[in-house]
Amino acid sequence: MTPMSDAPNTKVDPSTDSRHLHREDLFQQLFAWTFSANQQERAGKKASDTIREIIAVLPELDAQILTVAPERPIAEINRVDLAILRTILWEARTKKTPKKVLVDEGIELAKAYGSDHSSQFVNATLARLLLDETPPSQI
Repeated sequence: MTPMSDAPNTKVDPSTDSRHLHREDLFQQLFAWTFSANQQERAGKKASDTIREIIAVLPELDAQILTVAPERPIAEINRVDLAILRTILWEARTKKTPKKVLVDEGIELAKAYGSDHSSQFVNATLARLLLDETPPSQI
């Protein structure tokens, strides 16, 4: 017989959580922006202020990613994975969302939109950047 927990199930269904849906929308907009200079110009004109904020700090976000994944140049990272990482890292910098929640959100987005290995890559990268106590410069 397995022990039963008296704790209520507090897991939120991502498909109905407004915060998840907002992250998903940001990720999709950022993903669309990555395709070409023409697409970037078009998306830039229609982009929300938040997307413009993310785009403005892309070099910093990409440098962060490279500290834990130096063997994968930014140009070689799957665009879906990259958009997820950038979105989550931007939120980690600008919001007070718990880091564990952000890692979980990144994994959920990778499972929904990425390749077979996306969730593993996103999990490993975000865990090292957001949860690891060792500063990335020392890894």
